[in-house]
Amino acid sequence: MTQVIGGFAALELHPNILAAVIATGYEEPSAIQTLSIPVILAGHDMIGQAQTGTGKTAAFALPILSRIDPAKRQPQALILAPTRELALQVASAFETYAKQMPGVSVIAVYGGAPMGPQLKAIRNGAQIIVATPGRLVDHLRRDEKVLSTVCHLVLDEADEMLKLGFMDDLEVIFKGLPAERQTVLFSATLPHSIRSIAEKHLRDPKHVKVETKTQTVTAIEQAHLLVHADQKVSAVLRLLEVEEFDALIAFVRTKQATLDLAAALEAKGYKAAALNGDIAQNQRERVIESLKDGRLDIVVATDVAARGLDVPRITHVMNVDMPYDPESYVHRIGRTGRAGRTGRALLLVTPRERRMLQVIERVTGQKVAEVRLPDAAAVLTARIKKLTNALAPLVGDAETTHGELLDRLTADIGCTPRALAAALLRKATNGQALTLAEVEREQPLVPNGGAPRGERSERPERSGERSERSERGEPRERRAPVPLADGRARCRTALGLRDGIAAKNLLGAILNEGGLVREAIGRIQVRESFSLVELPEDGLERLLTKLKDTRVAGKQLKLRRYRED
Repeated sequence: MTQVIGGFAALELHPNILAAVIATGYEEPSAIQTLSIPVILAGHDMIGQAQTGTGKTAAFALPILSRIDPAKRQPQALILAPTRELALQVASAFETYAKQMPGVSVIAVYGGAPMGPQLKAIRNGAQIIVATPGRLVDHLRRDEKVLSTVCHLVLDEADEMLKLGFMDDLEVIFKGLPAERQTVLFSATLPHSIRSIAEKHLRDPKHVKVETKTQTVTAIEQAHLLVHADQKVSAVLRLLEVEEFDALIAFVRTKQATLDLAAALEAKGYKAAALNGDIAQNQRERVIESLKDGRLDIVVATDVAARGLDVPRITHVMNVDMPYDPESYVHRIGRTGRAGRTGRALLLVTPRERRMLQVIERVTGQKVAEVRLPDAAAVLTARIKKLTNALAPLVGDAETTHGELLDRLTADIGCTPRALAAALLRKATNGQALTLAEVEREQPLVPNGGAPRGERSERPERSGERSERSERGEPRERRAPVPLADGRARCRTALGLRDGIAAKNLLGAILNEGGLVREAIGRIQVRESFSLVELPEDGLERLLTKLKDTRVAGKQLKLRRYRED
């Protein structure tokens, strides 16, 4: 597509917004920006079909900011995002573009943070609200008029919101918004469920579409590990014990985190350094050169600080903190596996970040396999292997060069050569645990499933999502299924509460992948080790075939007709 002559200046943005865009270094709008900005500025409803990484955040942020009235201290624009990470990224983008608009305030609203300060910021007049649907519904329950002044609504990555089970939440939010508003919907795909939303809630929308290829990173072996948020450093240190890497770059979100993790790695004997935005350019260049020539083996960096970093010997990328969006993930792990070489990418995932992992898998079109924290036996084997590799080259001529010294020392000390060798090993290993019992005692407690206390999922528990026992104390597994309505068939999946599944997750996946309307799906019962879903009997086998490869919470749905024999 040809660019608009004059770049952003030709798009009739507010002068202050244009100045902020120029200050960021952007010169020409992307295809989705060129097509979308005039439509949104004109006040039309719009459906934009574009994937992450096409510049769509600016495509709606710039025109909406141009239409915001800073003098009105009330919510004027609502942007809905499927995950906490994307909400934070979008809010950050709005703040960047609004730097030269005094009086404009942005608030990010998401689960896992206190509700009080969020609601206070909204009531104090934040004009831009960027929210995940689940947490926003919680606010609506406290104050049903919290969105009454919103005149611009954006649904960002609408298909992901439905896949993550937010259909019912979206309907609650639509009811809390004024009927007279501008609605913009962005989605990578337009399944039946998205078209139904558009027909119901958008007025004569304009359609904008930009073709992009699925991002793939086939040369890189990818894996993820579920961890507690406060045990990431322990998990990193344990993983590095067994990973055979040449050079590694570890990504974190904050400047302080680069310093903390680099210090923890240095304390364990790794040649590591931090790389963040506060580090001077000449020092940054020294760090990169040291990584290239082997004086450093690990660099801990933020996304901004790692821009342009290309070191051929990097074999591993470790995402210690979850990236804000799939595009960032692809850029991060692309630092390895270059020029035909293979690479390995590890991603630490807290229970609250499982949704973002699903989004990454969909956008990249690849499964990020789950791995377990290495057990004590694996760590012990790795430590002994490293010790063996370090000592093996020294053994060849050691007797010739140091044999006489050995004889003298054993005589002076009055010990056997075996005892002296053991003492030297103790000194060389600097107190490192090298027996199974000792390694087991230092093993960190990192989970491989389930949300730890204080890290619950974004939404509170609802009916159908309670514990495995009923109020009578009877295990859910043993209760008889509710009688079926006419024209419906009951289907079973092996996914249940233990897999982190809620009814809304199953509903969103089936609506999106099966092409059904909400009314076609009956009761969904989620139990500890399986779930039951009522689907239309008519065309059931065809529907089950369409859902064959569907994944929920990173696992295959594998729906089958349920026989109640």
